[in-house]
Amino acid sequence: MAKCLFICIFSLIILVFFSGCPTVEPVGEEDLVPEPTLVESEQAEPVEVAPAEPEPNEVKSTGIEPDNIEPVIVEPDDIRSKTATSFHDKCADIFKSYVNDKGMVDYKTIRRKRLQFKKTLLDEFDNLDPGEYKSWPQEDKIAFWINVFNLQKLKIVSDNYPIKPTSRFLTIYFGPLSIRHIETQITRHKFLVMDEQFTFAEIEKRFFRKEFNDPRIFLALSDASLSSPPLRNEPYYGYKLNEQLDDQTKRFLSSPLAFGIDRAKQKVYLSAIFQAGRYGGEFIKKFAIDRKFKEQQPTTRAVLNFITNYVSKQDVSFLEVGNYTVKYMKYDWTINDGS
Repeated sequence: MAKCLFICIFSLIILVFFSGCPTVEPVGEEDLVPEPTLVESEQAEPVEVAPAEPEPNEVKSTGIEPDNIEPVIVEPDDIRSKTATSFHDKCADIFKSYVNDKGMVDYKTIRRKRLQFKKTLLDEFDNLDPGEYKSWPQEDKIAFWINVFNLQKLKIVSDNYPIKPTSRFLTIYFGPLSIRHIETQITRHKFLVMDEQFTFAEIEKRFFRKEFNDPRIFLALSDASLSSPPLRNEPYYGYKLNEQLDDQTKRFLSSPLAFGIDRAKQKVYLSAIFQAGRYGGEFIKKFAIDRKFKEQQPTTRAVLNFITNYVSKQDVSFLEVGNYTVKYMKYDWTINDGS
């Protein structure tokens, strides 16, 4: 009993003692982190600095203004034309060496070097890749076939040089130096271009009459005679074909064997190649006209209309309003031999 009483009194004393002390709250982890000490800054507000890297649209300066640099752009056609020009250049030496400035040819020397001529030049035309040719601009294709035609004409004539008349009758009729004495050899002459067989007639029909629409081409083709359009002592090139054909036309029409006016007799003389049976009909498509030259036949009207682009103003005036008759001249088939 006394023991129980002692325990009760001791518990009461403990209770009274702790009830008089301040209550201590439990300490959490967040209470262990001190409050930040604020320090008044004596420095100015920070100055914003622009980024060092340039804006997307800006270009770092290299000392050269971009506008001062012109990009060099090579068009595909330019590349192909340069390739074609390199090929045409292969023909330059023979025209320069054996054709003079009047279109006369040194057939004697060509004959002596005919094997070299074939091996070093004509075989190039046979070995040309058709795919490369097809990639060329049309002007270079025209130049190519004109060069083929004229070079092969040099070959067949030089192969049969000097001209030997086949009969006394033909000598009297044509003359001793007429190219007509080897007309059969020329007509039957066959040659390879890009591994395909051709004749002169086939080239004329397939390319000059059908594929290409420029009658000036026919004034660039040589038939190895004095009345023929003169050979140039350079090959034809695509990049200057228009200028060459215009110049060739003027050269041809400046010959008294190609064009002439007799005002006293009121006659206009034209080369026989302008007749309908030769190349005259090729001028109709581009130069046909009804407003002028009304007294003439359609072929002659087209030819006269074409010619007015290349002769003097005085001649143009006479052709357009003059009273005259047109006469086609006799063709001089004498070989254009300058040996």
